[in-house]
Amino acid sequence: MELKNYGIMSDEEIDVIIKELKNGDSEKGRVPEYKFKILLHNTDVEIEIGHINLRLGNSEKVENYIGHVGYGINEEYRGKKYAAKACNIIKNVIKDNSLNKVIITCNPDNFASRSICESIGAKLIEIIDIPTSSDAYSKTEPQKCRYEWIID
Repeated sequence: MELKNYGIMSDEEIDVIIKELKNGDSEKGRVPEYKFKILLHNTDVEIEIGHINLRLGNSEKVENYIGHVGYGINEEYRGKKYAAKACNIIKNVIKDNSLNKVIITCNPDNFASRSICESIGAKLIEIIDIPTSSDAYSKTEPQKCRYEWIID
């Protein structure tokens, strides 16, 4: 699978730009991945306010514990729905890579992330226990909410 460069994707408030392309490693169970940085739009100096990643595979780890889409916004920029805006900006990348639905996961007590999922139209499927044998397991994060986002 060849990963493409999408240039600057914008909604006139934030820009999403590729930071890194990872081809994956099937022997290590890693799927291909786009890593994007989220920037404030129209600033003289590049201000990176967070990141959003898109994983292109359906391994058990992706489907159940880490999701196809992962995001994070730096603390001082939270509360402005930038993660939801970034999700909507990368919808075309998701479609372009032949995905019609993706999984987004978050911790059950991460109400901000749960709100982001719900605001973009993702539906909670379940709250799942992460097996202690998984490298996704952590004593402080033993469960994940699994949201399904249908891309139309």
